[in-house]
Amino acid sequence: MKFSYFPDSVKNKKLKTIAVKVFEEIPVSKTDAKYMLATNDILDLGKISNFLRTKLHGDKAYYGVNMNLNFINICELRCPLCAFSCDEGDNDAYLLSLDEIKERVKTAVLSGIDEVHIVGGLNPKLKIDYFEQMITTIKTIKPDIFVVAFTAVEIDYFAKINKLSVKNILKRFIDAGLGAMPGGGAEIFSPHVRNIIAPKKISGTRWLQIMKTAHELGLKTNATMLYNHKEDTKDIVDHLARIRRLQDETSGFKTFVPLLFHENNTRISAKRKNSTGYDNIRIYATSRIFLHNIMHLKALWMYVGDKMAQVLLRFGVDDFAATYYNEKVVHAAGAKTPAYGSEPFLKRLIENAGLIPVRTTANYWIE
Repeated sequence: MKFSYFPDSVKNKKLKTIAVKVFEEIPVSKTDAKYMLATNDILDLGKISNFLRTKLHGDKAYYGVNMNLNFINICELRCPLCAFSCDEGDNDAYLLSLDEIKERVKTAVLSGIDEVHIVGGLNPKLKIDYFEQMITTIKTIKPDIFVVAFTAVEIDYFAKINKLSVKNILKRFIDAGLGAMPGGGAEIFSPHVRNIIAPKKISGTRWLQIMKTAHELGLKTNATMLYNHKEDTKDIVDHLARIRRLQDETSGFKTFVPLLFHENNTRISAKRKNSTGYDNIRIYATSRIFLHNIMHLKALWMYVGDKMAQVLLRFGVDDFAATYYNEKVVHAAGAKTPAYGSEPFLKRLIENAGLIPVRTTANYWIE
């Protein structure tokens, strides 16, 4: 695909310098990232991020038809940032049996899903057999269904509880039918912020180590970043830089997913009462430009809202996320979006942004 020399269309001098780097395939610097995260020239920023998005994906925008399987909300960590977790014995605490999981997946498969996205709480009563059987049961229902399951935090916990190595845990899950890992648990890597929002969670360094192990086994993963809580610009840039560094080493991250923090029912007061449209655009566009070595940038419409996600398709985003039937985590924290989006709903939003909707799974059908 050929492009005109698009930096000429960028008027802001600093952003023009960044545009030249992007055009010449030179990685932008941390200083560049700090500037992009602060600029009010979002239209010029959009020219750069949309150039890179179009170079990578043309006029395609991806979406999925899937279900969320949050199999348990009982969790040892009880992170201040989390509105979903409970203590055992709480009135709203639950754990799905394998039979209940089987019935939920069967129902969703009848509705036409291609993928199951699985995350849950940490409970020492659940041993590795439960999770292996969960995956194999799902694959028995629909052998070609794509299973995205278990964050790095969960994998670390399973290894400790079962007295096995992370590599062994991952190998067993891959053998059972695991297709990819979600990027949850990354939050923000900065220790001083992490100690406030998730003090008992594994460190950012440990999260990266587990992802590296997964990549070495050929397992592709997402990477995430939670923003709009206690972080500052320096923390965001550090997070992006550490993700990019590991990607240079392993090429194992397939998608980067910024996550807008929702504070309702959590023990964290957000940095800003509401993230503005400018805030969201700067985060996503900067992520697209800085993370030149990660193929996909995803906007979860349930987090930022469907209209904001639609706008972000022109600011670097190529993945509009999925239907996410039965999503619980962000809605427990006060998200006002529906708990499920139909396929026609997602396709219409993409088409109205002037792009071509492409149905896919978390492996984009090609990996």
